[in-house]
Amino acid sequence: MEKDQFGDVVTDVDHEAERIICDEISSTFPAHEIHSEELGHNGQKSDWLWMIDPLDGTNNFAIGFPVFSVSITLIYRSEPVLGVIYEPMVDRLFVASRGNGASCNLNPMTVKKKENIRKGTMGWIQGHQVQNEGNAVRLRQYLDLHFKRVMRLWAPTLQWCMLAKGDIDGIVLYNSEGDDLYSGILMVKEAGAIVMDFQGTPFEGMSSEPYLIACHPEHRDYFLSVVREGMNL
Repeated sequence: MEKDQFGDVVTDVDHEAERIICDEISSTFPAHEIHSEELGHNGQKSDWLWMIDPLDGTNNFAIGFPVFSVSITLIYRSEPVLGVIYEPMVDRLFVASRGNGASCNLNPMTVKKKENIRKGTMGWIQGHQVQNEGNAVRLRQYLDLHFKRVMRLWAPTLQWCMLAKGDIDGIVLYNSEGDDLYSGILMVKEAGAIVMDFQGTPFEGMSSEPYLIACHPEHRDYFLSVVREGMNL
């Protein structure tokens, strides 16, 4: 069924996956804070916060497009320390822990440098509320002119994993904060990517309105210049 004015949907699978995950965390860490996409906040106050998106890519799932995942993030005092993303259709488990790297099915992941970044593929992520906001549309079109391909999966966690694996070359995120964000950010950081805002400042902690770029460190200047030109910054 539809859950908001933007046409996003929620399914029985969202609710059942969320119940299983939240019950397991609550039974193991009863004093921890939990925020999940459908249930909201569990009412606890703690330095430890679990953020759960039980089905990232629900709209894909609902139309039979097999691109979706489960996202779980553990945050300690506003800093992500553990990210787990599971892609059930291909049985891929992505794990990142702060200072210990990132892996896919236990195989270490490293972000890759593209020899000609202008021929690169990058991911676009935008918040539900952005819709066809003028600045977002202009920036997206500008990116189309400066990369080989701009992808929109509508399953953001999997785009972060693709960057961490070296399958794509960067991500531009436009005002998209949610329960699925911080597992992906930790994943690419631990795989060697940089994550910065549109002014080039390294991103740390959490933000209610993030505007971010993630890429290989040696592609920093190109991504930043393209985004700033596209935004007329």
